[in-house]
Amino acid sequence: MSIEIGQPAPDFELSDQHGQTVRLSDFKGRKNVVVVFYPLAFSGVCEGELCSLRDNISDFRTGDAELLSISVDSMFAHRAWADKENLDYPLLSDFWPHGAVAKAYGVFDEDKGVAVRGTFLVDKEGVVRWKVVNPISEARDLEDYRKALAELS
Repeated sequence: MSIEIGQPAPDFELSDQHGQTVRLSDFKGRKNVVVVFYPLAFSGVCEGELCSLRDNISDFRTGDAELLSISVDSMFAHRAWADKENLDYPLLSDFWPHGAVAKAYGVFDEDKGVAVRGTFLVDKEGVVRWKVVNPISEARDLEDYRKALAELS
């Protein structure tokens, strides 16, 4: 079951593409967080979405907001992909236990073993204030992210 608007966001602790630990709770009281789940690195729709985030990073990484992306790929795959595509925001590895964070957010596709395209806007108090969940094959619209962040400010 997916996490709903108004519910506390499940905390997580994952490694980024550089092996650094990132905790959602580290942002509590300081920043809103855009949490973007995606199926797999090096795949077409994911590449388009994450490169678009890269190209518009100033909209999503502001003084009071941070962008975190999550997939079941390993830290090493994330590092190779980040280097190839010049992605300088955290690519977090939900590799093991496989998909545990995606499952906690209700966006894990058990049949395919990957996350669907779920995005959650978590406020400074750790509460989900906006979300969108798309099927694996359907890209998300960045304008929706912008509107949700603007409404939170």
